[in-house]
Amino acid sequence: MNEANDSFRDNSGAVVRPPIAWVLAGAVGFLLDGVFPLPFLPPAMPATWLGAILFLAGLALLIWAATTFRRAGTHIQTVQPTTTIVEEGPYRYSRNPIYVGMLLGLIGLALGFDSLWLLIMLVPFYLVIRYGVIAREEAYLERKFGDVYRAYKTRVRRWL
Repeated sequence: MNEANDSFRDNSGAVVRPPIAWVLAGAVGFLLDGVFPLPFLPPAMPATWLGAILFLAGLALLIWAATTFRRAGTHIQTVQPTTTIVEEGPYRYSRNPIYVGMLLGLIGLALGFDSLWLLIMLVPFYLVIRYGVIAREEAYLERKFGDVYRAYKTRVRRWL
């Protein structure tokens, strides 16, 4: 990190806080579903149970990832500085397990409520997270941690 550089902002500069993007995607999906329902699953499918399981799996992954961050002593919020590269827990398998958990949660809601709108909302949510959050986080972490982060990137995939 070059602290002599006055233009260095010690956070990712994400375009939106990820939980806000997640809530907006879900809210828009539910709103559209209320106005113009688009079921997509066969009636015999146990969608509520499958959706609940997937939603809870996403929530569990998110909690595991957040707990791992806290134990490492770094910030979860994108507006706060990152203090270390975390390579333990779910971060051994994905550089973005919190976002994977959020995606699983939206898929679980789409299944559980049999809402094609919620499934469609995965696309804008993914695009905002991938290009407005993750791309900025990756650039920030490379500026701040240099070779340590680049080595981590070569070992661990972005998603799964």
